[in-house]
Amino acid sequence: MDKIIIRGNNPLKGRIPIHGAKNAVLPLMAASILAESPCILHNVPCLHDVFTMDKLLTQMGVQIEFTGRYMTLSVPNRISPIAPYDLVRKMRASFFILGPLLARFGKARVSLPGGCSIGTRPVDIHLKGLEKLGAKIRLEEGYVIAEGKLKGTDIYLDFPSVGATENLIMSATLAKGTTRLFNPAQEPEIIDLADFLNKMGAKIEGAGTEVITIKGTKSLCGTEHHVIPDRIEAGTFLIAGLATNGDVQVNNIIPEHLHTFITKLDEMGAEIQIGHHSIRVKTPTRPIKAINVTTLPYPGFPTDLQAQMMALLTCAEGTSIIKETVFENRFLHAAELIRMGADISLEGNTAIIRGVKKLKGAPVMASDLRASAALVIAGLMAKEGETIISRVYHLDRGYERIEERLASLGADIQRIHEE
Repeated sequence: MDKIIIRGNNPLKGRIPIHGAKNAVLPLMAASILAESPCILHNVPCLHDVFTMDKLLTQMGVQIEFTGRYMTLSVPNRISPIAPYDLVRKMRASFFILGPLLARFGKARVSLPGGCSIGTRPVDIHLKGLEKLGAKIRLEEGYVIAEGKLKGTDIYLDFPSVGATENLIMSATLAKGTTRLFNPAQEPEIIDLADFLNKMGAKIEGAGTEVITIKGTKSLCGTEHHVIPDRIEAGTFLIAGLATNGDVQVNNIIPEHLHTFITKLDEMGAEIQIGHHSIRVKTPTRPIKAINVTTLPYPGFPTDLQAQMMALLTCAEGTSIIKETVFENRFLHAAELIRMGADISLEGNTAIIRGVKKLKGAPVMASDLRASAALVIAGLMAKEGETIISRVYHLDRGYERIEERLASLGADIQRIHEE
């Protein structure tokens, strides 16, 4: 099992391009099931989650060619409507195929999902929405079995779940009549999915707003699409630069997707320059200030940057408070940061971070994808010692060759392979 070793106290400096968004490409791959001719995706990131979705779709009968950052997906008229446990358990996004399978083929058998250990993240919102569309659903031996012809209707989401919003949008594209989603997720990845589906012939309006309207069509055709850049990857590299007293610019991004995050960096005192497709963050001469952060659905502060922000705030001047409102079990990284010298106390869904002078390297263990990134940042911050991060397979799910890319900015970091 791989480990990452970091010797910190090296300022990160330079420019780094951002790859396609993990959270955008996975639903796009699932949406290709709806198309009766090939779909071509550009700017596809080379991540373990992408490989897992590739393997799942291929096992079902989808023909996929993945070369470089270019992917072609061709779906035969008949494919297996079964998504087995051994693949779905590895990645929650595998559940996205439920809606497209049901919409195009009238049936689906999909295992209940797995993924990061950051809370229960129940799929009841997905299933209630599909039932509103007319699906007959039952649970059997750990699988969701869905059947039926879908009809458009009004659906109110109790919580603006990204996954449920995407599943229901995809399902409704081939439903008879019009579907309206109230209180949907508004993330940029939702807009990207709607853009992709509209290129395929879908009729979707309002993506990114409080009401999404989908007029069902009889069929969809293939198309070409560029995956949007990964705003979470961009934020992670900017935090790493700021945490190491560095100067980092991320390129090939959409700055508007990071507006709330950038506002918080500005509040901390960071020097920020925003270009058309770039953001540069430079560490100020004075210590960064403590701030309060509450994670919220988009356009609020993203939960996927909470752990990285916590690492940064461990050495901020003053006391910071982070309130996690999206997932109920997303502070597992706090205990590992404390091992490195951080002063953090937890009270329910709130973390209180009292800034310390320095962090020290230590052996730590990653618990999920974003926690892994937080531990990498903490290791880069450490003024002395060596940080050894175990279970880095989490990192590979969402960050492509992160150790090589950080090394290009000046980090003393390496991956070691152990049997």
